[in-house]
Amino acid sequence: MTSMQQLYLLVPLAPLAGALIAGLGGRAIGRAGAHWVTIIGVTVSFLASVVVFFDVMQGNVFNGSVYTWLTSGETRFEIGFLIDRLSALMMLVVSFVSLMVHVYTIGYMADDPGYQRFFAYIALFTFSMLMLVMANNFVQLFFGWEAVGLVSYLLIGFWYTRPTAIYANLKAFLANRVGDFGFLLGIGLILAHFGTLDYAGVFAQAPGMVKTSIEIIPGAPWLLISVICICLFIGAMGKSAQVPLHVWLPDSMEGPTPISALIHAATMVTAGIFMVSRMSPLFELSEAALSFVLVIGGITAFFMALIAVVQYDIKRVIAYSTLSQLGYMTVALGASAYSVGMFHLMTHAFFKAVLFLGAGSVIIALHHEQDMRKMGGLRKYMPITYLTMLIGALANAGLPPFAGFFSKDSILEAVHLSHTPGAGFAYSLLLAGVFVGGLYSFRLIFYTFHGEERFAAHDAGHDAGHGAAKDDHGHDAGHGHVVPHESPAVVTLPLILLAIPSVAAGWTIGTVLYGGYFGASIFIAPEHAGLAEMAREYRGVIGMMLHGLASLPFWFALAGAATAWYLYIVKPALPAVLRRRAGVLVTILEEKYGFDRFNDWFFAGGARAIGGGLWKIGDVAIIDGFMVNGTARVVGWIAGLVRLFQSGYIYHYAFTMIIGVFVLLTLWFGQA
Repeated sequence: MTSMQQLYLLVPLAPLAGALIAGLGGRAIGRAGAHWVTIIGVTVSFLASVVVFFDVMQGNVFNGSVYTWLTSGETRFEIGFLIDRLSALMMLVVSFVSLMVHVYTIGYMADDPGYQRFFAYIALFTFSMLMLVMANNFVQLFFGWEAVGLVSYLLIGFWYTRPTAIYANLKAFLANRVGDFGFLLGIGLILAHFGTLDYAGVFAQAPGMVKTSIEIIPGAPWLLISVICICLFIGAMGKSAQVPLHVWLPDSMEGPTPISALIHAATMVTAGIFMVSRMSPLFELSEAALSFVLVIGGITAFFMALIAVVQYDIKRVIAYSTLSQLGYMTVALGASAYSVGMFHLMTHAFFKAVLFLGAGSVIIALHHEQDMRKMGGLRKYMPITYLTMLIGALANAGLPPFAGFFSKDSILEAVHLSHTPGAGFAYSLLLAGVFVGGLYSFRLIFYTFHGEERFAAHDAGHDAGHGAAKDDHGHDAGHGHVVPHESPAVVTLPLILLAIPSVAAGWTIGTVLYGGYFGASIFIAPEHAGLAEMAREYRGVIGMMLHGLASLPFWFALAGAATAWYLYIVKPALPAVLRRRAGVLVTILEEKYGFDRFNDWFFAGGARAIGGGLWKIGDVAIIDGFMVNGTARVVGWIAGLVRLFQSGYIYHYAFTMIIGVFVLLTLWFGQA
């Protein structure tokens, strides 16, 4: 094994070692030991990722097996790495954001009794995500895929004494199981028809399988590639929270704020985006699958953004923002602009992590208050948090020169140039979503940091909509006047370090999108030439910003920000009036289009009804009633009949014997 291969192993194994020591070390290492060992592990992983990144930039690509898990016939199930420019970029983003979250957690979780357990979980999560992005085969991909799902379940329900947290993690687990069922079906079809689970082998055979069809329903043939791609994308719909499998992500805000940044900024929710980009040689062969991806992404981007406008919980606003931004990435994939989707994944990781961690900083300052109606005027108390969150909001809205502008504008341009069926529909939704994005981004900023100070009028820790006053850790919150102050350096330093790429990451667009950065790691069919056309029109970072000032997306985003300024700064009483007059429209958004109610009624209620029916019919009637009690009754009846012959009188027994002999002789002579 070469030194670089050892370095590849170090990237995922260093966080795993930290997780095991922190989780099993207990009193031996203490609270400080838990954060030091995990932070050192993730730091080693990040530094190794940097070395690997520069090695890959020199043209060194690795694709090979590390360990053979089992062999079944001619099929080998292996642990292996594919280290190319796509995975190297993901390794950098995941390890850097994870490192910032680890440092931030020292301040945020300082008083939590589950301190060591939390560090063990987030380090384990980092290991799982790195195994996913480094995989060179579907077995390891599925391992990482399920591992991030499992650890996210543990993290979302971290405060397991809170019923809402348990409900949220169960909801996340079940929604992801639905998606993962489709994902597993796709992998099964690949193994059945391609005979291998290695990416390279599958991609090499794929062009020859374009016309192969299968009959899911007898008499209705489907193209094999289309079925595989749609099944794989259903898995992505679960992980990357696309409609209708998006319902778990907003409720997952029940977990501690650091995991909101880790799961919903750069890692778990982007796993689906990364997977589809990695599978570009398959998706490019199926126009039906690309259209499906386009339409689902467009619906998610616009309709989830609308819900963010009516939310008051600061973390839920950012959660619905994440759903919308994931929709943008998904649309880019459907438009065959995989590199643009990955570029937005990268920029989004930074500015969304800033928003989540900034929200956590505000929550700390207000004694774990999350309702924006009990905030306001925090700008003068928390200047660093305010400035970093403002940068995150500007990037999220897609305004130049911030990172989000370059990636979001590129997505809109790519979709506009796409000829894939559904592109026009998706483009219209994205354009409308740009306005809504500007509105909810600055609604959050103005509501939280500007205007009158509303926090003094409320008891600290009371979370609207959750009943009794509980803090973010599930304990009884204190009461009295809140005097907010800036968070400690251990919280603000990660914010500053993440705010820098939230500004500057977009400036790498020339290299990432138009400089052939991804090279052979992403495949685009010749007929999908939108990105090539964009490259011809690219005039540099400054030129793109100047061109953007005259484009519709910029003015839509600016109009959204201006609307938020007018509603929440100039006329702060107007939103309540509009909310009352909107009536049923606001109710629809507050009910989140009824997805949760439908799922609770149809799926959860249906499952309970089926379970109740099976219990009454199967358990009570058949098993207990017929088999157990019925058997007892039959035995009792036979016993009652037999005891009639057990009278104790000799002549009864003699009479019985004579009848028995008579019956036997009759049977014997009858056969003769």
